[in-house]
Amino acid sequence: MSVRALWIVSHEKGENVSIRFSRRFSTVEHRAKCLAGSSYVAVPEDGTVLQLLLTELGLSEPDKTYVALRDDCLHRQRSPALELHVDGPGKGILWPVLAVSQGPLILACLCLVDAPPEPRPPLANLLSVSQGLTLLAGLQTFLLGSGNKPDSEGPASRLAMLPSVLLQVCPLGTPLDLPALGAPGTAPTPAGNQKQPAWKTGLYRGRAVVNVALIETVRSMQYGNPSTQDLWDVYGTVTCKCEVEGVLPNVTVTLTLPPNGSPLQDILVHPCVTSLDSSILTASSVDNSDSSAFSGPYKFPFSPPLEPFRLCSYTSQVPVPPILGSYQLKEEENQLRVSVTLKLHESVKNSFEYCEAHLPFFNRDQMGVVDVKVSSGQLDVSKEKNLLVWTLGQRFPKSREVMMEGRITFSGPTPGPTDPLCTELTAYIKLYFKVPDITLSGSCVDQHSVQVYSSAKPRIATSRELQSKEYFIWNSAEELGVQDTRATPRSDSPTSVALHQPDN
Repeated sequence: MSVRALWIVSHEKGENVSIRFSRRFSTVEHRAKCLAGSSYVAVPEDGTVLQLLLTELGLSEPDKTYVALRDDCLHRQRSPALELHVDGPGKGILWPVLAVSQGPLILACLCLVDAPPEPRPPLANLLSVSQGLTLLAGLQTFLLGSGNKPDSEGPASRLAMLPSVLLQVCPLGTPLDLPALGAPGTAPTPAGNQKQPAWKTGLYRGRAVVNVALIETVRSMQYGNPSTQDLWDVYGTVTCKCEVEGVLPNVTVTLTLPPNGSPLQDILVHPCVTSLDSSILTASSVDNSDSSAFSGPYKFPFSPPLEPFRLCSYTSQVPVPPILGSYQLKEEENQLRVSVTLKLHESVKNSFEYCEAHLPFFNRDQMGVVDVKVSSGQLDVSKEKNLLVWTLGQRFPKSREVMMEGRITFSGPTPGPTDPLCTELTAYIKLYFKVPDITLSGSCVDQHSVQVYSSAKPRIATSRELQSKEYFIWNSAEELGVQDTRATPRSDSPTSVALHQPDN
């Protein structure tokens, strides 16, 4: 199975949207023309593809509040397999166009469908779709890396290497299931009488290796105002990379909680999970908490694909956020007085991979004089002079509390960035942190609980970590009209879950 074309689009904020890289495979296109016959639709120029792709993803004409093809309620987005409606002499529909977006890049490819266009075959029956998504996921990891913290160098240097990389991983438009350097190769066809599923793009040969990573993400909105309740929630994902021989090998991963841990809720599992206790799926954060809810251990038997995949996701109710903050911003004599206190909760391990607090300032001139002191860490002013970056490092002090005090004048020669929400004294701090070897729910995957049914002893590695996302502390000296985030759940969370509210 092959791909007809590949595009990488840059849509970073503040820059023009453009195609940074494109590749068409003429041999695959010739096959597509022969297969489709009179219903063949040619791939248009890159500029046309870009406009069609942005329209289908809802990113076209951001300055307009309503675009019919983007905003009409009759329009259904079929992500990640999109339809591009081509006008002109060769008009028709290009399908399936796979698109994934992360950070500043959109990666898209057009798969070759080795079947008649009508009736359209189900996506689950198309091996080229599985291979296309695997290819995009691999290129995404290559260009952006797998870490949570943004790469300061950006993907520019890796884009320059992409032509040579594609020669190895996708020669003549056919994605290969390449192992890591030094690892045994994969067989292109299944062995024995077992039928290879469409979602599995190859077979692994060699010693069994299983990597399991548990990542919990915490979001928070802290207002420091009695009239507005603080909000927070926690969701976790278990990601696996399994290199195990066989067409449908058996692996079991067990997720455990401490004796006093709250039951996991809103659990979603990957389709490769073969069986599951029904009680695991019944706990929901929307319902009232039930003390009799299933509290583990959570066993997930599955037959893994070759590529890294999300085995399961869940939410968890925790009594307090990991870092409590207070932010006061007041205007005094043409300058701003800043007062910040951050306190690490006693239940959280005082050992960070990184911890930073960003204080942006909008709708003002550039910062002039910054007379601000911090009790711990290092304070820097961004080169644009509209952002304070407080680097707290890898540990809080013994008191688990840090403070910032000072004054800022805004007398720069040019105005800073604008924001329709953060006017006057409406301002926030955004925290970025990662804590290794801990989860707020207490959940973990014990290395010895991972079962792999293999002839040779497998190599098993497990890890867990806590990271922040959308972690805000708002200025408590200003009455805020901030929209309740419960009405707009994030698309990257495992399910639409209300942020946790403290008990009255």
